[in-house]
Amino acid sequence: MKILVLETTGNTASVAIVEPNNIIAEFSMSCVKNHSLTLMPLISHALETAKLKIGDMSYVALSNGPGSFTGLRLAASTAKALAHGANLKIVPVPTLEALAYNAFMEKRIIAPIMDARRGEVYASIYICEDGAMKAIEPNLNEEFSVFLERVKGLDKPVTFLGDGCLAHGEAIKASGFEVAPPNNLLQRASSVGMLAVERVSNGISVGYNELELIYLRKPQAEREYEERQ
Repeated sequence: MKILVLETTGNTASVAIVEPNNIIAEFSMSCVKNHSLTLMPLISHALETAKLKIGDMSYVALSNGPGSFTGLRLAASTAKALAHGANLKIVPVPTLEALAYNAFMEKRIIAPIMDARRGEVYASIYICEDGAMKAIEPNLNEEFSVFLERVKGLDKPVTFLGDGCLAHGEAIKASGFEVAPPNNLLQRASSVGMLAVERVSNGISVGYNELELIYLRKPQAEREYEERQ
């Protein structure tokens, strides 16, 4: 079983090819923010480098939110097109869970946060117990200061990760918490892929026309329109 994995929910575009217990290829870029220019070349490069074709894949997986509305829709449309053309199922993986998986097996609380603008974050709280990652608070959308107080209330060691740390790192460290190192800080297609393998083993996949994205709030244009009204 081989899975092609797409991740474009933040500023990093990442593509991987994984199989159970192995990452065959992974390519990521954070220097070009227009994922519409980088995603397909990354997919082509990953397949060519691994000497594979889309027809060699068993599934297409993607990070299905929350995240950038544009990035989410780009990955979704690409995954749907590839799955439809190659007759593959799609494996959706929540973005924050995949982020937390970057720090899997940490013996502490894991708090992935994504910058949602206007002082807000998309955030979750996880803990590793008995070799599994368990959600304490999944898929929140709230002001960072509110989330920080929520984490303080746990009164336990915490590792933060995600691009929200780039905006709020000083406040996190001043509160006595750790920020993950750069190699584990941002979204990685390989983490999405390993969780996709787990989901497939549990029978979780959808058809290309059944894929749903996780939006924790309305698009900015819609919110601004409602405010004007």
